[in-house]
Amino acid sequence: MGNKQIKKVVLAYSGGLDTSVILKWLGDTYGCEVVTFTADIGQGEEVEPARAKAQKLGIKSENIFIKDLREEFIRDFVFPMFRANTIYEGEYLLGTSIARPLIAKHLVEIAKEVGADAISHGATGKGNDQVRFEIGAYALNPDIKVIAPWREWDLNSREKLLEYAESAGIPIEKKANKSPYSMDANLLHISYEGQILENPNVAPEEDMWRWSVSPKNAPDTPIIITIEFKKGDGIAINGEKLSPANFWERLNKL
Repeated sequence: MGNKQIKKVVLAYSGGLDTSVILKWLGDTYGCEVVTFTADIGQGEEVEPARAKAQKLGIKSENIFIKDLREEFIRDFVFPMFRANTIYEGEYLLGTSIARPLIAKHLVEIAKEVGADAISHGATGKGNDQVRFEIGAYALNPDIKVIAPWREWDLNSREKLLEYAESAGIPIEKKANKSPYSMDANLLHISYEGQILENPNVAPEEDMWRWSVSPKNAPDTPIIITIEFKKGDGIAINGEKLSPANFWERLNKL
C-alpha cells in the first residue's frame, strides 16, 4: 500500500508522548489529514486536555473527537464478560483487553463519519493490544486500513522518541512523581507492568495501591454491602439503583 493512498486517518489519541509523536509522524510520513479520538473509559485522568494538545499540534477543532464511553464500557463489555465468567488463567479479569474492542468500534465509526480511509493506534508491534485493536476494526470494516507506527518507524527507543518530539516542537511533560512502571487504568481495573516488576524477587511497592489501601493497612472490622442483580448484572448497591457506570464507580469507591 503506497503512502499516497491514505488521505485521512483516525488516531486513537491519549495526549501522551507516544500518541503525540504518532500524530505528527502520520502527517509527515503519509501526508494525510489526521483526526483524533480520545475515549473516556474511566481511566481517572482528565480527557479534555487531549483536545488542547491536539489543537496545539495543528489538528482542526472539527477533527477532534472526545467521547464518554463509561456507560457503554460497563453495560456492553464488562457486564457480558462477567456473565460469561471470562477469566484468563483463572485469575486475571481481562481489565485492559476488554476495553480495546470498544475503542476499535468507535475508531471505525468515526472513520465512517469523517470519510477516513485508515485508523491508527499506538500499541507496540510485539504485544497483544495491536491484535485486539486490529481484529476488532477488521471485524467491523474488513476494508479499513490500519496504520501501526510501531511496526513501521525506526523510533524504537525512548531517546529517539524524545528527539523526534523535540525536533517536531511537541511539548514534553516532565512529571516529578512519574511511576516507575507502565500503568493501564479504566473503570474496571488498574494494571501494572515493567521496570522493577519484571524481577520476581522484588515485591510491589506500597505506592501501587491507588484505589485501595494495602491489606496491611486495611481496617480490621469489615463493612457489609448488599448488591442486587438482574439477569446477572449488578443494578443496585445497598438498595440504591444505579446505572452501569455509576454502579461500578460506587464499587470502586467502596
